[in-house]
Amino acid sequence: MALSLESNNLDKLIVVGDRVLIKPKNPAERTKTGLLLPPGVQEKLKVQCGYVVKVGPGYPIPALTDYDEPWQKRKNSRYFPLQTNIGDMAVYLQDNGFEIEFSNEKYVVVPFHSILVLIRDEGLFE
Repeated sequence: MALSLESNNLDKLIVVGDRVLIKPKNPAERTKTGLLLPPGVQEKLKVQCGYVVKVGPGYPIPALTDYDEPWQKRKNSRYFPLQTNIGDMAVYLQDNGFEIEFSNEKYVVVPFHSILVLIRDEGLFE
């Protein structure tokens, strides 16, 4: 089941924490030998790949302060950044991702620990 969100601007979508927004790559319709694959075959694979569209700020680092009350707001939040960059191709575990539909496009929100491999190509979108 996918969550459907309506908006025209992807910049309004904010990824939080250690999550990554991925645009799934179009699956292959044929095998190497030329057999046609039904649409459900690619969806059942445990490992998928796609392009990183947005990246969350990372893992939060606790601030060292004189007070440790949960009700007091921290103004200087710090994060340990993630290794992913926008435009990377990510190979990720399908089971840990959550599919959303935003502006009639399908995306997957994946926690960082579900990404197995990143392929970085600087000239990918040129």
